Amino acid sequence: QTSFYGRFRHFLDIIDPRTLFVTESRLKEAVQLLEDYKHGTLPPGVTNKELWGAQKIKQAIIHPDTNETIFMPFRMSVFLLVRTSLLLQVVGLLLPNQTLASTVFWQWLNQSHNACVNYANRNATKPSPTSKFIQGYLGAVISAVSIAVGLNVLIQRANKFTPATRLLIQRFVPFPAVASANICNVVLMRHTELEEGIDVLDNDGNIVGSSRIAAKHALLETALTRVVLPMPILVLPPIIMSILEKTSLLRSRPRMILPVQSLVCLAAFGLALPLAISLFPQMSEVST
Repeated sequence: QTSFYGRFRHFLDIIDPRTLFVTESRLKEAVQLLEDYKHGTLPPGVTNKELWGAQKIKQAIIHPDTNETIFMPFRMSVFLLVRTSLLLQVVGLLLPNQTLASTVFWQWLNQSHNACVNYANRNATKPSPTSKFIQGYLGAVISAVSIAVGLNVLIQRANKFTPATRLLIQRFVPFPAVASANICNVVLMRHTELEEGIDVLDNDGNIVGSSRIAAKHALLETALTRVVLPMPILVLPPIIMSILEKTSLLRSRPRMILPVQSLVCLAAFGLALPLAISLFPQMSEVST
């Protein structure tokens, strides 16, 4: 994980949907195989390929801090599949001329899922009370709805813009709303880390103390990741759709617009997650 490309390949393994079909017995075998490797008691005939396969399974299913199984709907490996089932969520965020009720609904749905994913994949070296999760959830929803509704109202009242320009700008409203909500979500849900610090390890993996400075670094990197994550999803589709809608195919078949937009969003999903979480290594260094 010393390079962006290496991390990108690494996280492609973590989000591989095929790990969702791993049975409980296969998971136990993978964990045991890695334990045997760690203690130098590997059975004869075990190949590097088998070891990497076991590592892939463990990282996709087991939380690295708690060593507990992550609830399936909130695993990184289910991201693409869950987002496909919630595809109308993003399509709804990008629909033009939304009502106040539809704007509130889509932002609430988006942040509800984000909050659960953030909590399930959080830094769990320090215990965090449920109240922090509720704070983060409420803060994310309120900020997303407030910004989205506020920007929509401003755009609708901006008479100096042509209808076409106003429609194009409106499609980009979800990005600042979702990005700011994601930052709010991370800060509120992990505020305890800033107060108490997070565990710091030496080169051998031994806990040597707790650091608030390390927590600030971790929180900043996580927040930046959450800003980049919705960027391909909410920025690329409006640009691509504004071009495709001018083609003769979609002009003559307006009913095709929603299915085409869904496919464009789906393609953006596959790019967004590994791109965002590859920005920073999972384990970072901090000066003593």
